[in-house]
Amino acid sequence: MFVTPKSILAGALAVLTAAPALAEDVNLYSYRQPDLMKPLTDAFTAETGINVNVAYLNKGMVERLSAEGKRSPADLVLTVDISRLAAVVEAGLTQPVHSDVLAANVPAAYHDPEGHWWGMTTRARVVYASKDRVAEGDVTTYEDLTDPKWQGRICTRSGTHAYNVALTAAYLHHHGEEITKTWLEGVKANLARKPQGNDRAQVKAIWAGQCDIAIGNTYYMGKMLEDPEQQAWADSVNIVFPVFKDSGAHVNISGVAMTKYAPNKENALKLMEFLSSPTAQKIYAEANYEYPIAPGSEPGELVKSWGDFTADDVNLMDLAKLRPAALKLIEQVDFDG
Repeated sequence: MFVTPKSILAGALAVLTAAPALAEDVNLYSYRQPDLMKPLTDAFTAETGINVNVAYLNKGMVERLSAEGKRSPADLVLTVDISRLAAVVEAGLTQPVHSDVLAANVPAAYHDPEGHWWGMTTRARVVYASKDRVAEGDVTTYEDLTDPKWQGRICTRSGTHAYNVALTAAYLHHHGEEITKTWLEGVKANLARKPQGNDRAQVKAIWAGQCDIAIGNTYYMGKMLEDPEQQAWADSVNIVFPVFKDSGAHVNISGVAMTKYAPNKENALKLMEFLSSPTAQKIYAEANYEYPIAPGSEPGELVKSWGDFTADDVNLMDLAKLRPAALKLIEQVDFDG
């Protein structure tokens, strides 16, 4: 097992590429942080005796795999957001995986119909609402975000960030191009400031009185509560699960895919099946305050305390296909301008 800091990532990848893969190993490229992955990989090794070598990447996964080609040591890639998974698939860098175990553990909405990627956990794209300035029931749908009563009261990160592009793609799926463009214009008109920062920065802005509601992922609440400096931000807001009219709340995933030239294919499949298991999903979901998707599995107590919601049941690969159109609309309305 090894963990590669950013400063030595290139060297670690060079070693992986140069060294022949061992039969008892499996090699993983991951966008997820080391502290999230280590409990999972340790549990897998304890159960199977197979070592998991992990290279942590900040960006450039598609470029790395493309450059390595058949020489790549990577067996699996693990990342967050459907658009990033789809990008690896669309580049022709994965292979389909068919497994009764995976099919039993991963609902149809959360895996590629062709088997190129499989989901592990989900997170909802929600509204963080000021406890002091937003009454219960003031916002219940994503459509509500264009209501003139929110003028000058909404904060969000960049519209072109992957999380917001995915939300826009979901809106496009439900409403079509013309209505989605109007929605983007309406949300932009209600912004308190230009889109900036990450999801936590939006909650901080609510705490500071700069806005009253913000768009963000659920797991950031858990992350803020972990940090003494950010607990006050978290305590200033409620989580609201908006829905699309006649549907559910938008969710996104973390997921895994087998590379096209996986040198340890059998071990890679074993790791994929393990990651889909209720045991592994519980470890992973609790580490990052997400929602496990295996039948019968439940989120941690803190995540449960945020309330129940019904997830939008659209297959996420359908949303990935709409990403270019969604990004085009975001740019057309100059959402970040």
